Parts: sequence; structure tokens; C-alpha cells
Amino acid sequence: MSILDLKVPVIGESVTEVTLSKWLKSDGDIVMIDEPLCEFESDKATLEFPAEATGKLTIVAAEGSDLKIGSLVARIDTSVSPSAAAPAPSPAPAKEPAAAAPVAATNTSQNYATGTPSPSAGKILAEKGVDPKSVQGTGVDGRITKADALNASSSPTPVPTEAATEQKPIPASPIISAFSRVERREKLSRMRRTIAKRLVSAKNNTAMLTTFNEVDMSEIMKLRSKVQDKFVAKHGIKLGFMSIFAKACAQVLLEMPEVNAMLDGEDIIFHEYADISIAVSTPTGLVVPPIHNVESLGFADVENKIKKLADKARDGKLTLEEMSGGTFTITNGGIFGSMMSTPIINEPQSAILGMHAIIERPVAVQGQVVIRPMMYVALSYDHRVIDGSSSVTFWSK
Repeated sequence: MSILDLKVPVIGESVTEVTLSKWLKSDGDIVMIDEPLCEFESDKATLEFPAEATGKLTIVAAEGSDLKIGSLVARIDTSVSPSAAAPAPSPAPAKEPAAAAPVAATNTSQNYATGTPSPSAGKILAEKGVDPKSVQGTGVDGRITKADALNASSSPTPVPTEAATEQKPIPASPIISAFSRVERREKLSRMRRTIAKRLVSAKNNTAMLTTFNEVDMSEIMKLRSKVQDKFVAKHGIKLGFMSIFAKACAQVLLEMPEVNAMLDGEDIIFHEYADISIAVSTPTGLVVPPIHNVESLGFADVENKIKKLADKARDGKLTLEEMSGGTFTITNGGIFGSMMSTPIINEPQSAILGMHAIIERPVAVQGQVVIRPMMYVALSYDHRVIDGSSSVTFWSK
């Protein structure tokens, strides 16, 4: 017998602990080399942990457990070959051959992968509210792929009450009974715990202040309407507000280096480039991957990078390198309808811009009251690095 210990690998320089968020295999399964076994959730991203050899899996660490780098996760008995563990095929029945056609639905020798979504597919199905049992997998051994999830109907097949009870101790119900006293407890995900620590740290360890202003979006909206068709035809992507704000901020950041700086002990680090982090909402929390050298990119480049990073973030495919860095952050609560908010600094950065919903409001223009599409904007900044006069000057630029 040859036993191989599987341990939590070194994921990144700053990552010392991960959470085993989900097992993709069951104890005793026969696994193939490089086949995903489980998902690790680090401070910044969700990562798949592949098998290092072929053999029989023995699970050691439980789902939801926090593991240090180097901790034992599972063992693989490499002396067990897939062929030896596979059950002998049953002879086909002599009668009613047509009944054997729907193999995917009735074959009792299906393995774990059958009907199981990949990590990215699982997230997409969860966002759509689609039950994986209603999706036919086209991947290896019937596994549900990302393409299957994208093509799945957003109207889920009703799940029997018994099945729902097996999946969750307390079935989710859109109707709450009168005078309900039901409570449920869930462990915070590692990403949510990290977000909480970083937000509290930013509030406690920075002299954070927010200055507000309002922007008349009329000219920007006219510009987008004028060039949108040509822009899409040329670049294959729409011109959005985020790239316009990112490019404008990048120019100002180079003109006002203190807003683009960060504290490091008793030193201030000034950046002669604008790496702008874009806040992206995902099912597991808010992430802020940066776009490097925005000052040197065109609008289409910025839009494509935003889309690529946002797609990877929602699929849980962002790497640690893609999550690292950034000299300034932009967050857009307006996509959720927020009219005004106070964004919290993304440490160690010194400032963050908050965009909000565009709302038609009466404003005074040259002595006349007119209706204009207006947006409130907020700049939160570390007063240790940025003076109040600089924050106001930022808007005038």
C-alpha cells in the first residue's frame, strides 16, 4: 500500500490560512491525477485543490474547517487503480432495449461527477436560482459545465420538500409565518471575515473623511449616445460610465500625486501611475481587482479589462496576482440604486471614489430651474495624507 498525504499548498506570500469551503469528491472515491478534489477559500479568492495522484481518496479535513498552510487535507491510496475499483458492467437486458437509452438518468454506476456542477457552474446556477438537479451535464462523466449553467433556464424546476430539507436544515421560504421566531446560524465565509476585518481596520486606523459633490451627467450622456454605436461596432463592447470616470480619475491622480499616495510607516509612497481598483460585487462578497496603468489605456481597453475582471470575480477565478495592488479605488453603488453613501477606504490606499445613481432632479442653471440627470459623488480619503483643500480640488479638476 502506498499512501500520499495531500496538504494545503503555499497559495500566496500573504496567505497563511484557508477555509475548506466545499468537497467536490466523497470519502472513498477513486480520483484521477489533477482532478479537482475540493475548494479552498482564501482571503481573496476561491481556489480548486487538485489530486496529486490517482487512487482512492480518504478525506481528513471537514468542510468548513480553517486550515493552516501545510495542514493535512486528505490521503490518496495510490495502490488502488481505477480499473480495480470500477464495478463490473451489468449485461444489457435482452428485452426492451429502448429502456436502456437514458443512461444519464438511470445508470446506477454513475460516479460523483454525474450531475455535479463545477465551481464556476455552481456559482452561476446559484445566482440564477436554478436547481442543479434540473440541469443535464455535458462534461466528463455528466459533470455540469459552465456552459451548461449559462444555458440553463432561469426558471428552476420545483424541488420536492424532502429534497430541500436534506440540503438545508431550515428550508428557505418566501413567506414568513406570522409571529415567526425562527433563527439560523451560518459561519461567515473567509472572504466575508476578511472584508469585515479590513473595513474595521480602515475605520480604526485611518483619519477617514468624506467630501461630497454632484455631477451634471447631461454632457456625458450625450457623448455616450453620440458615439455608442460606432464604439460598439469598432470595439465590440459598450462605452460605460465606469471607464469614463476611471480615465478622468487617472488624469487627476497624476496631477495630484497626494491623492494617489499611501502611507508606509513614517514614509509616503507616491505613484507615478494610476492602478485603479474597481469594486465588483460577487456572491461571496465585494472584491476590488485593479486595472493597471489606466492613464495609458484607451476607453475600450478599460471597458474590456473591467468586463474580464468582473466575469472572473463572479466565477471565483481571480488569481491572487489579479487581486493585488491598486493605488485608488472606484465603487459604483448606483447600479444597486444607491443615491448617496460614504465609501470606506481600501487600505493601504488613501482615497476611494463613490459613484451613485443618476437621478433627474430640478437644478438651477443660469437663473433657470431645469431638470437634469444628476449624480452625487463621494470621495473618502485619509486626512493624514490628503488635506481637505486637496479633496475639494480633486472635484474641480
